[in-house]
Amino acid sequence: MASNSDSIYNVMFYIAHHPTEIQFTQPEYTNVVRMGVPDRIKVANPDIYFPDNKLLVNRFQDDFVAKNGNLLDFFFDYTEKKVPNYHEVWVSSAHLPAKHLYFLELSFE
Repeated sequence: MASNSDSIYNVMFYIAHHPTEIQFTQPEYTNVVRMGVPDRIKVANPDIYFPDNKLLVNRFQDDFVAKNGNLLDFFFDYTEKKVPNYHEVWVSSAHLPAKHLYFLELSFE
């Protein structure tokens, strides 16, 4: 599954360590965090994980969520929810060439 790739993990890790470079937007849902990442950031296989003008949606595997709880909790803090009681995390990604951004959205269920 594409969402469990090192590419997505590496982008998330980059965001967590460089949040001032990221455009966080306020989605209409309380369990979602939406981000724009400058596309100058190096990403492995961007054509697979961040397709141009096309949304890729996947659910993180349970073992990915279990292993990366601290990183996911960092993103959860950007939601309007207060208690991190999620069991599933969905990831949506795309490349927006006209805006020079990688789009990344995490939905905590």
